[in-house]
Amino acid sequence: MKNIFYRLIVLSVLWVGFGLQGVQAQVTMNPPLPTAADQVVLTFNALGTALENYEGNLYSHTGVTIAGATNPGDNGRWKYVVGDWGENETQPQWTEIGDNLYELTLDPSIREFYGVPENLQITEICMVIRSANSPYLQTSPDIFLEVAQAGLNVTITSPIGLQPIFELGETITISGAANDAVLISLFVNDELTATSTGATLSYDWEAESQGRFDVRLVAEDENEETVEATTYFYVRGSVPVAALPEGMISGANYLDANTVTLVLHDPPALKEFVFLIGDFNDWEIDQEYYMNRTPDGEYYWITLEGLTPDTEYGYQYYIDGQIRLADPYTHKVLDPWNDHWIDDFNYPNLKPYPAGKTEGIVSVIHPGKPEYQWQVTEFTPPAPMDMVVYELLIRDFIDTEAIKTVRDSLDYLQNLGVNVIELMPINEFEGNNSWGYNPSFYFAADKAYGTINDYKAFIDECHSRGIAVVIDMVLNHSFGQSPLIHMYSGENYWEPSPDNPWYNTSCPHEPWCWGADFDHLSPYTQAFVDRVNEFWLTEFKVDGFRFDFTKGFTNVQSGNQGWNYDAVRVGLLKRMADHIWDVNPDAYVILEHLTDNVEEKELANYGMMVWGNMNVAYLEAAMGWISGSNFQWISHLARDFDDPHLLGYMESHDEERMMYKNITFGNSNNPDYNIKELSTALRRAELAATFFLTIPGPRMIWQFGELGYDYSINYCPHNGEISDDCRTDPKPVRWDYYDDWRRKRIYDIYSLLANLKTSEEVFSTEDFTLDLAGNVKRIHLNHPGNKVTIIGNFGIEEFVTIPNFQQTGTWHEYFSGQTLNVNNTTDPLTLQPGEYRLYSTVAFPDHGLPLSSEEPLETRNKQARVYPNPSAQGFWFEIPLSRAGEVSLEVFDLQGKQVFRQEHEGLPGTNTWFWNGFMGEKEKAGLYFYRINTTDNSFSGRLMVR
Repeated sequence: MKNIFYRLIVLSVLWVGFGLQGVQAQVTMNPPLPTAADQVVLTFNALGTALENYEGNLYSHTGVTIAGATNPGDNGRWKYVVGDWGENETQPQWTEIGDNLYELTLDPSIREFYGVPENLQITEICMVIRSANSPYLQTSPDIFLEVAQAGLNVTITSPIGLQPIFELGETITISGAANDAVLISLFVNDELTATSTGATLSYDWEAESQGRFDVRLVAEDENEETVEATTYFYVRGSVPVAALPEGMISGANYLDANTVTLVLHDPPALKEFVFLIGDFNDWEIDQEYYMNRTPDGEYYWITLEGLTPDTEYGYQYYIDGQIRLADPYTHKVLDPWNDHWIDDFNYPNLKPYPAGKTEGIVSVIHPGKPEYQWQVTEFTPPAPMDMVVYELLIRDFIDTEAIKTVRDSLDYLQNLGVNVIELMPINEFEGNNSWGYNPSFYFAADKAYGTINDYKAFIDECHSRGIAVVIDMVLNHSFGQSPLIHMYSGENYWEPSPDNPWYNTSCPHEPWCWGADFDHLSPYTQAFVDRVNEFWLTEFKVDGFRFDFTKGFTNVQSGNQGWNYDAVRVGLLKRMADHIWDVNPDAYVILEHLTDNVEEKELANYGMMVWGNMNVAYLEAAMGWISGSNFQWISHLARDFDDPHLLGYMESHDEERMMYKNITFGNSNNPDYNIKELSTALRRAELAATFFLTIPGPRMIWQFGELGYDYSINYCPHNGEISDDCRTDPKPVRWDYYDDWRRKRIYDIYSLLANLKTSEEVFSTEDFTLDLAGNVKRIHLNHPGNKVTIIGNFGIEEFVTIPNFQQTGTWHEYFSGQTLNVNNTTDPLTLQPGEYRLYSTVAFPDHGLPLSSEEPLETRNKQARVYPNPSAQGFWFEIPLSRAGEVSLEVFDLQGKQVFRQEHEGLPGTNTWFWNGFMGEKEKAGLYFYRINTTDNSFSGRLMVR
């Protein structure tokens, strides 16, 4: 032979980790080794696929693989796709040629069929075969068929797949094809086994002994040049049977820094055999890593010895020669599709994925890993009545999208008065860009946000500041990458099969269904749920959970809204909560339940908390639309709960943002008070907050609501449009809002109210009444040491109202610092639109901030307002303009000397500015005069500086 060219054939494997012996073997090509210039006829045998016995037309979603892809994560596949998914008019249709047999011709050539330019090299045909209509039946995994290059070529057509496994006594067909060859030679373990002088070779090989067998197919042309393709297969012996060592549980059991026992649970005992593959055996099948099966067939296990301490090892369970499964209990995964997008800042020195050695998600063990040293070992979370919760999506809270940067921002949250942070899902979910409600691995912290120790350091720091941490946990459903689905999947890999011990085959509580629905009646699901909850409570020291869509923790159909009382669901949730409290008696169990009040009351009285969604009512009130603005259902007393276990909120991740609604749909019927104007809209957010945080009970703030965040939940970041399709897309991170004094004012209001809530006993009283139906809303709080009356005008016109103070005497208005002598509790007060006041019989500590209710002025006219007046804490000036133009504000002393001047470019609408009034300079107290000049008008008046 003159030259030998070694050609290692790349054998494609399903992206979720299944082998290829199934679907791909059922698509054959004629010629068997086509080039891009050839016409090729494809034949599909539907037997054993989701399309078996399908009666309609079949179509292909198909493209090609292009060599030379250079972008990270781009393997060149699925280029030049023909038509769009589901478009029968543009995608190729198969011709039925027999029972479950179909044919498709790619003509006049592969290159022309797909429209690929001549300068690009085609290496594969990519294909999914689907049914005609939705919901689609389809082949899975994706099909990849080799396209040869011109000249001498050879390929192995059987056996295919990455590391196929056969049994002793089985007849194994070894076949291949070649172009431009005069001789094809087959070698098994370097022994010449068969030859062919044709274009193909096929040989039946008897598996008489176990072990690995290397296959080499050599093609030789008339010039004695050769090329070869290689693969290998494994012949397995009987499965070793051994009892599970005492104390071992599913997942990785670390015996010491060098030794790990891995356990895989097969509850229905349906799997025939499992090999362990990983870094420790270079991802090869090896008899030494043939896993033991327990006598009852429910567990497979193996002990690894001699591992290097403080070293990460990737591994998978290779099940029945078909499924490459990441450990469901792994604490870390390697993701071939998404890891390359993770920033080094977020996760430095991330272990590389073992590309070319396996497929699908890989689990990781780390024997001898140094333990995180907790600084706070004991922590008591705030009582439910005192909870000020901040719901936070790491992705949209901080530009780095890193949990360690959130940790650096804790001063902001602590100063706001937050004492509980509720993190949206942080366990591994599909992709890196998500809300996180598409979970896949429940014991692995999502790497896109940071390392395991970054999460622990965040929680540790929160605890040092008296802030509890709750995580959002999704145990209603999982999505397609979950290994618990893969182990027992149906016709489509993302669907559970009927024998799946953890999931329902189909969701029993339509229409509220996402992904694969957990069967919460299954004892295996209950055990898994308990493992998940216990892990996060102990390993990460979280203080509890917000459980997503617990209305779905049932197999009972309880109406189209899932609203009706369900005793089975109640029992399942009580069982779960009991186990959580066995681990940590102080842990929060918070449910997004949203069912009939009878059911929520029972759960709340049992000790759980339920989400109280008052988004619609609060936003209607803030927008000035009074019908539908009664938000009294935020009170646990209104719902007849025994305890304050109603976590009420105005906004959440899943509800529209108040400020967006204010500036888009606010009441603008009063031209002198237009809620759509930004300044007015922001003041309405203050008004709403004053009637939110002061009602006794736990309360939740959605991130940046305290700065008047005004991007819609459906904002599209790529074009600025509003669309339901963009609901979970990233939203702009606007920390610059904090530098806008109008928005900072809302933050300050939230902060003052949150600190009143947690420091003043009257805001924890069980003796309170709410009058929230009309334009003017009232809250009355009663406590032996203090009484509070809060009034606010949610209308758009001036209102004269009866505050109904609980007693006569002196009342102290918190924001302005002014006092009111009440001689008759039925005496009226006049409130301007949007004005709010918080009175108490015992004055609260002076807040020291330039805030005020909109107190009527001594100097006041139809067009301009100044408040408070007198004041020791500065003055607010509101000037409405009919058109844009320059506005100047001047302040003079009694001698006519100018002591302050400021100029602004005013905008149409209400313009609000602040002058500090010599705060802290008591010697400058006295009478001053102001003058405001606009393009069209001039205003003047007196200011009393205290």
